[in-house]
Amino acid sequence: MAALQVEGRRRFGQLLTGIEAYRKHPYQRDLPPAPVLWDQGTTKLRDYRTQAESGKKATRPRALVIPSLVNRYYVLDLDREASFLRWLDANGVDPFVVDWDGPGYLERGFSLTDYIAGRLEGALDAVKREPGGPIFLIGYCMGGNLALGLALRRQAELAGLVCLATPWDFHAENLGHAEMMGQIGRQLEPVLQTLGELPVDMLQAFFSGLDPFQVLKKFQYFGTLDQHSDSARRFVALEDWLNDGISLAAPVARECLTGWYGENSPQNLQWQVAEEIVDPAKLARPVLNIIPSADRIVPPGSSRALTRRLRQVEELVPSAGHIGMMVGRSAARDVWQPLVSWMRKTV
Repeated sequence: MAALQVEGRRRFGQLLTGIEAYRKHPYQRDLPPAPVLWDQGTTKLRDYRTQAESGKKATRPRALVIPSLVNRYYVLDLDREASFLRWLDANGVDPFVVDWDGPGYLERGFSLTDYIAGRLEGALDAVKREPGGPIFLIGYCMGGNLALGLALRRQAELAGLVCLATPWDFHAENLGHAEMMGQIGRQLEPVLQTLGELPVDMLQAFFSGLDPFQVLKKFQYFGTLDQHSDSARRFVALEDWLNDGISLAAPVARECLTGWYGENSPQNLQWQVAEEIVDPAKLARPVLNIIPSADRIVPPGSSRALTRRLRQVEELVPSAGHIGMMVGRSAARDVWQPLVSWMRKTV
């Protein structure tokens, strides 16, 4: 018993050391945001082109990148050594990214239909007006579901779709947690009705519940790092991003928690956008489904269910986690480069 108490105090001390080191770390994000090409309400479309061709004969593929509604887009532009968007620009693709913000007056009553058939269609129209080659949609996490919904509505204008760690069967591999999320969604109804949104702090608590000990482990680990190292700097950059989440409009929260998690509506072909079932089998465009093998947020089985629904699909399974697939040391080699190679051979 005494040994357990000693070990417990030691680990708690490591946790406090890590948290204090994070609070005192001097890192500040210094990458300037890309210019805004189009905006509506709290939604912006940022233009990451720096090497774009000019004129009517521009041929570089255009990529409309759609992140999750609950996280800021800049995990895809984390720093100069880990920026998927800047890497695309340097490697022959014209990148445009949707920059979501929390619900404002206009968005407070938005559903996923409003975001997909409204804001994302407007963003796609803005990309279409720019010179360039074929257009691809790239969706990350929940953004993959949004991108799929958009692709089904506008597929004649698209060359293909890339899904990055995109959930589909929400009851795959972790049924108990999904049902709990659905129940929580129903219990939160008074909060949603009062605030008109699901606060980001509650969302973070839900995601922490996927692996409660991960928070403890990561700060214990951070406390052991050389605080002047690149690893420490990257840790702080990611932690700052994680703490900079976005609240969800109440109707979207209901669709996601009660519908997606609780009722598994995508997998059961019950999720609708503009009164049309979101059925992947109806997509007549090539799809690359990238499924990180060590994903704890979106279990691989959840994404693999989407592969089975699609007609023209290739699957890539990098050895990475949900976030590491886009910012890890091997991201460029294992995810970014294969993604662009697939785009080139598709057109």
